[in-house]
Amino acid sequence: MATHSIDSNTGDTLAQADAPGHRQIGAKTDESAIAPIPVAILVFPAASASVIFGLYDLLLSVGRDWPLIVSGQAGPQAIRPLLVAADSGPLTVCNGVPVSIDYALADCPPVAVVCVPEVNIPPSEPMAGLFDREIAWLTQRYQAGATLAASCSGAMLLAEAGLLDGHDATTHWAYCATLRQRFPKVNVHGQRSLVCSGDGQRLIMAGGGTSWLDLTLFLIARLVSVEAAMQVARLNLIDWHQIGQQPYARLAQTRQVEDALIARCQVWIAEHYRSPAPVTAMARLSALGERSLNRRFKAATGLSPLEYVHTLRLEEAKQMLEAGDQPVETIARNVGYEDAGFFNRLFQRQVKLTPAQYRKHFRGLRLSLNGPARR
Repeated sequence: MATHSIDSNTGDTLAQADAPGHRQIGAKTDESAIAPIPVAILVFPAASASVIFGLYDLLLSVGRDWPLIVSGQAGPQAIRPLLVAADSGPLTVCNGVPVSIDYALADCPPVAVVCVPEVNIPPSEPMAGLFDREIAWLTQRYQAGATLAASCSGAMLLAEAGLLDGHDATTHWAYCATLRQRFPKVNVHGQRSLVCSGDGQRLIMAGGGTSWLDLTLFLIARLVSVEAAMQVARLNLIDWHQIGQQPYARLAQTRQVEDALIARCQVWIAEHYRSPAPVTAMARLSALGERSLNRRFKAATGLSPLEYVHTLRLEEAKQMLEAGDQPVETIARNVGYEDAGFFNRLFQRQVKLTPAQYRKHFRGLRLSLNGPARR
């Protein structure tokens, strides 16, 4: 089954979602005679209000708000978002905000799409058994032909349902290792901000943070039209996350503790990742052969020892690029690479930006966030 990697600009990417039969906002048809497309937003206590209501507001605005701005008269509503949960009645989500529910799962009418917000549970905590009713309902809706669109760590529910086995997927960068470890049949692409896979490309996943905005624009383009999605983007000043989520990633700081020997290696490498032969040194420290170390380290962390070292080094390099003006060659040496050319190639492959591009983008962001008084 073919999959789509979404890493282009807004217009080109959304054009991939457009297909014959999608309703064109502004086309010469009687829009008022067309019923809005029903889209369910799954609500549960571990979700956050910002994503739930953000999805709701953007979907509700499609077809309605652009004409209101340009002509002074609201247009016909193209999408009808529905808030659904395991039970009817109000529900309080993780940040203490009450949400009124439109339908219990058992009573929800047929919908074209089900949106799954993020799951605010630490990556290290098990989810098995916590969302049985929601997972059963998602499976049922998918089998009935609905598209499932998961934001951030919401992809974990699709994985728990077994729907991602054998398919490409993405999720918030902090959950990528957990997704790989718990569901080894899933092809995890942590660098992508948006992935479509599954039967008929009906499994759509956005990465971390505000990439739910990308997810919403893509859904609007698929359900209604590219032009409708572009109108929503213009009205709300939404900037497509074309560089993906990898530049924002930080190595998870929670050290695994199930394998004490590997945990000891992690403690050591955190202070000695600049060493010229760190994997060999860890093998000596653990009294394991390098092949045995590689096997146990990957089982415990999801990364090989060398991948783990590279990740530590690149995260330190990101901090240096953000915070100072040292030449890239100096930073490469400071984090353990004598060959600056190799460092540049590795950085670009893993982060999807060159070191110079990363510095230009994120040093300016850091300065802006720090404020003029700290410059």
